[in-house]
Amino acid sequence: MIQRLMSLSTVMALAVALTLVPSSGTAVAADGPTMLHPLLGVRPVVTGLVTPTSMAFLGANDLLILEKISGRVKRVTDGAVVGAVLDLAVNSASERGLLGIALHPGFPTVPFVYLYWTESSTGADSSALADVPLLGNRVDRFVWNGSTLTFDRNLIKLHAFQADAGQPLRGNHNGGVIRFGPDGKLYIIIGDNGRRGQTQNLPQGWSPGNPDDQFGGPQPDDAHLTGVILRLNDDGSTPVDNPFNAAGAAIGGHVGANVQKVFAYGIRNSFGMAFDPISGALWEQENGDDSFDELNRVEPGMNGGWVQIMGPVARIAQFKSIEVNEFGRNLQQVRWPPSNIADTPQEALARLFMLPGAHYSDPEFSWKYAVPPAGIGFMSSDALGPQFRGDLFVGAATTNTVGGHLFRFNLTGNRMKIAVDDPRLEDRVADNTTKHDLTESESLLIGRDFGIVTDIQTGPNGNLFVVSISRGAIYEIFRTK
Repeated sequence: MIQRLMSLSTVMALAVALTLVPSSGTAVAADGPTMLHPLLGVRPVVTGLVTPTSMAFLGANDLLILEKISGRVKRVTDGAVVGAVLDLAVNSASERGLLGIALHPGFPTVPFVYLYWTESSTGADSSALADVPLLGNRVDRFVWNGSTLTFDRNLIKLHAFQADAGQPLRGNHNGGVIRFGPDGKLYIIIGDNGRRGQTQNLPQGWSPGNPDDQFGGPQPDDAHLTGVILRLNDDGSTPVDNPFNAAGAAIGGHVGANVQKVFAYGIRNSFGMAFDPISGALWEQENGDDSFDELNRVEPGMNGGWVQIMGPVARIAQFKSIEVNEFGRNLQQVRWPPSNIADTPQEALARLFMLPGAHYSDPEFSWKYAVPPAGIGFMSSDALGPQFRGDLFVGAATTNTVGGHLFRFNLTGNRMKIAVDDPRLEDRVADNTTKHDLTESESLLIGRDFGIVTDIQTGPNGNLFVVSISRGAIYEIFRTK
């Protein structure tokens, strides 16, 4: 099993890892993670969880924790699981399952809790790839009464099933992180989910003149709205100040209405999204296939470039060379092979599907070969020391690298860029030598052996909390002296 995990492509390695965790929730060494900074320590908050993915703080020492495979929302108080407050019938195949949670900005006065989850078509928990509705990824709003969650309404249903001739069913690239921004709007991220249409920068789909897939396309109708960050009001309606509001109105119909919901597109897949507590800007982590994992500062209307571009567009030749000649050689989707990647930056940029008001931007940081990263979060207090306030922490999507790395990134004074001290990183690309290699990332490493990290947040006490899906645990990073 471990050998198979290590041999799969970057994001599928995460998918396999998520499905291989035994019922104890423990998949890596039992001695726990280690902090590499002399002022910081780490301790478990709760262990023995089954594939935890995300958390929300009800108060100090009081959390709601999501379990990917069980579909349960568990309450943890003072380090003990006091029970499940909700149990959903999830499809947990590959990267599906119970994935994301967000509390309403007015919580608890406004007692709404939002969940991103993948619905099972059987009415019971399932891990079979086919047991899911076409629009099985959903974001629902629930009401918290102090002890349980009760369904209130569905905000949106998203693509969850891709079946293409010549390859297995797909259940990965579901994204699933949801966050409320400082503007009070709900941000939802979903990966490409195996799609190859306009929001993957293929204006006429994967093969112009041919059906995009068995469900239509390539326009982002309900069955093809993937590879995007959506921005919604707290009731699921569309904010009129979204970047593509006018473009969507001009298109009209269901496609136009979906375009109006989009905040950014051209996104391959992500397990991490967070708001900078100082500037309010949105950042996301993005997984490449075998090359050019990214960290992005997401401005309204961003086109991230996928499938035409990963990493800085000036590195397009390296992107193509790695994907054509190494590892899986198929971008996890046989319909648009990596041999189609452009040969020059100018050609790649000319191919992008640009909605009116869209703009392409290079990532703020990337790795030449997939590391890969997963959950991200900002330190929003001085509890660890003022030198850590505002720093971005990035976890691992695999245990292949030092048992699960934890990176720390400083931002520049204007909060627009990644700040670096290592002269090798002046170009904001870690030129590592192969997948899972940390060359040129050594100065960024602040922790190890965290396993697969799916969520990082500053807690009510000001310390940093880390969810490890592979260890079945929540950890607290604290100042030791």
